[in-house]
Amino acid sequence: MKTIQLYGIPNCDTVKKARDWLSTQGIAYDFHDYKKEGVPLDLLPGWLKALGRDTLINKKGPTWRKLDPSLQASVVDDASAIALMQAHSSVIKRPAVVWGDGTVTVGFAAEAWAAKLGR
Repeated sequence: MKTIQLYGIPNCDTVKKARDWLSTQGIAYDFHDYKKEGVPLDLLPGWLKALGRDTLINKKGPTWRKLDPSLQASVVDDASAIALMQAHSSVIKRPAVVWGDGTVTVGFAAEAWAAKLGR
């Protein structure tokens, strides 16, 4: 299995929980920090195809709620969603994970992750 790729920001509580869980389980992963390394623009179209805008964009988080309503309303297709995520990386639900088998998920649930990894 290829290494797990974890995407997010290090001070996010959910990202911290996910990283701690992976480390406790002895599972190797690579961490991509949006704040330092930027949003992986080449991966966003695939994430959108796999998850959809409503799953990938966190509309319950403070970043989305602070956006001007006209900007929120302008997210009508994948191109506008990508532009938003590139400009406001914190609007992406975290963590985004690309698993060794190539599938993509967002969020952290220990039970689901354990099942995904056959544990």
